[in-house]
Amino acid sequence: MRMTAYLRAFSATLACGISLAAIGAFPVHAETGDVDSLGAESGDVVTEMAMQTADDDTATGHGSEAAKPATLFDAEVARATAFVDDMMRAGVNVPMPKDPGGGYTHEQHKKNYKAMVEAGELYRLNGDAKYAGFVRDMLLAYADLYPKLGPHPARSNQQYGRLFWQNLNDAVWLVNSIQAYDNIRASLNDKDRKKIDILFRSAAEFMSVESVKTFDRIHNHATWSTAGVGMTGYVLGDKNLVDKALLGSKKDGKAGFLRQMDQLFSPDGYYAEGPYYQRYALWPFIVFADAIDKNDPSQKIFERRDAILLKAMNTAIHLTYKGRFFPFNDAIKDKSLNTEEMYQGVAIAYAKTKNPQLLSIAQYQRRVALSAAGRAVADGIAQGLSQPFPFQSMLLRDGPSGDDGAVAILRHGDSDTGQALVAKNSSQGMGHGHFDKLSWQFYDNGQEVVTDYGAARFLNVVAKDGGKYLPENESWAKQSIAHNVLVVDEKSHFDGDVKIADTLPPKQIAYQAGDDFSYSIGQINTAYEGVGMTRNMAMVSIEGLKHPIIVDVMRVTSAAPHQYDMPLHYQGHITRIGPQLSSNVETRPVLGKDNGYQHIWVDATAQPVSQNAFITWQLDNRFYTWRWAPFAGSEMILAEIGANDPMFNLRREPIMIQRAKGAGNAIFAGILESHGKYDGAAEQTIASDSQIKSMKIVNGNGADVMVIETLNGVRVAIGFAHNEQADMEHSVDIDGQLVKWTGPAARIKL
Repeated sequence: MRMTAYLRAFSATLACGISLAAIGAFPVHAETGDVDSLGAESGDVVTEMAMQTADDDTATGHGSEAAKPATLFDAEVARATAFVDDMMRAGVNVPMPKDPGGGYTHEQHKKNYKAMVEAGELYRLNGDAKYAGFVRDMLLAYADLYPKLGPHPARSNQQYGRLFWQNLNDAVWLVNSIQAYDNIRASLNDKDRKKIDILFRSAAEFMSVESVKTFDRIHNHATWSTAGVGMTGYVLGDKNLVDKALLGSKKDGKAGFLRQMDQLFSPDGYYAEGPYYQRYALWPFIVFADAIDKNDPSQKIFERRDAILLKAMNTAIHLTYKGRFFPFNDAIKDKSLNTEEMYQGVAIAYAKTKNPQLLSIAQYQRRVALSAAGRAVADGIAQGLSQPFPFQSMLLRDGPSGDDGAVAILRHGDSDTGQALVAKNSSQGMGHGHFDKLSWQFYDNGQEVVTDYGAARFLNVVAKDGGKYLPENESWAKQSIAHNVLVVDEKSHFDGDVKIADTLPPKQIAYQAGDDFSYSIGQINTAYEGVGMTRNMAMVSIEGLKHPIIVDVMRVTSAAPHQYDMPLHYQGHITRIGPQLSSNVETRPVLGKDNGYQHIWVDATAQPVSQNAFITWQLDNRFYTWRWAPFAGSEMILAEIGANDPMFNLRREPIMIQRAKGAGNAIFAGILESHGKYDGAAEQTIASDSQIKSMKIVNGNGADVMVIETLNGVRVAIGFAHNEQADMEHSVDIDGQLVKWTGPAARIKL
């Protein structure tokens, strides 16, 4: 691996800083629930206050630039200055580590690296020596503490850290602190510089030698670790550390940062662990890549794999609705574009591409990175260069080669109030993955309507098991019944074995996006032995209906009989139910004993369900009706999460389950309709009942056709072929009318 002439020159001019400072630093917290008092929400308040002050100054003629309105970067400098000055007044505080995530020492070390990295940036910006002195004093205190540290006393089953309970947090400390050091290193005397150099060499050795199993993984923990070690190598002029970071501890290319770039992203920029971890992993990927680019431009790191890192940044934004990331796998639902990782990522991506659509994301965030790249974003906004980000339907392939399934996003309308159907036909997602093959979610009217539970975890809430993943993450959140997927014989996909699941991804069979008809077809034949599943999902506009409907047709094949459960997890309050219910008003039976069923209370059942198979619920000011074609003798179960949960770790959320016993080949077919309006202020309700008269499923001649009729008499057929070849012709008789189409799926006006 070739290194830059910089590394040679650095040895001769050891006291000089390097170009990490040009990256700009903005602190990011390890994924242990690291939420502090200066998060996105409070930062927005500071931003607004700073901009209001600037506006007041302009109005009164005060200030040297009274005629020039404040930018987001000005507000960011004001926010950082206030925070760092507060930390300086409090004095250097580097306690002996003892607490888990959320505890006092944990939070203090987080605030320390946050303060250091921002103080370093302020020193770079204004040259005020007090900021360099603050970073120096803090790092000297860490240099005294670090040799005294062994494995963290609050370590659990994770790879331990020294400053923090897990290795990941130590890596985040290193990524941030080395940037702070880079900004002030040239200002130090030889004695202090040598002492702090030893601190960082020790931290880098802990990452790459003592924690080598983590360092050499293909995983977001390793990305943080390699980024910290590599950036340390650049700052200290140590080629060995840089090579280890890029190529793995053995420097053979089988691990390390470059291997992670090649293995963790698909050709479309989709990250293996899902959107939530894509957001988190992008920060070390982007910031270390920027350091590589500035110190070794011959790597052409931002061009690697068809500019995969910049593509991944763009993809991460697409994986949101109303700014929040789709909560696949071990996801916390409140993570949005307003996170420190995304401020930094948007800034660096804009600096590299000058894509004006990224400026609109920064406007949504109302924050920019405290860096040269962040200043460029703020200047671009101030110059009126911003363009809307083009949220749209898209297929995102999964896997390094793009053949491990996919995530299909079907959109109608804007990304804040319009509709988004997300079909998750992607790979397992490693240890953070859930057993949810061919699952789906639906967003509408600014709400998550058909939901995914995400992770069972109270991020950084010490009272909830130290803020770590709760036991219910395994017993509920990862289990198949916790998702909108077919469950066979009350067992989770792959019998809950992640090692098997990682080797057997679904297939994305077909995808198409159009104005009035968009669809996704996914398939898996390995989640259960002898059971094949093909899920056809579509977003369909129908004349006379204000909003498109969602069509879901799951075809199941099996030579042996099974119990099939098809859950629908939703948000809202039920307003009308079709089948006659038998309600459990005095006791609440539990649905099962394991695989997640032990956490389900049964509130009511209807059996058998033969007609009027629908439920309607209200969410915010809109109504939703789920209508399905029931099996003969099938059962409907209305239930709620929360059984066998003595510590109240689970959210209480509703579920509707279709259950069919003794079934082999089967079709689960349903539609979701958005309709009506509720105006509480005016005490007015419009179209609270479904506007669809009927739906039925017709099978034959190698295809399944859903026939939908509205109250206004409009009839539409949605056909899904068993043979999904693009040039294959199909025909099905529907009430004496021969319906024909070519390809995997079609919308036909009857």
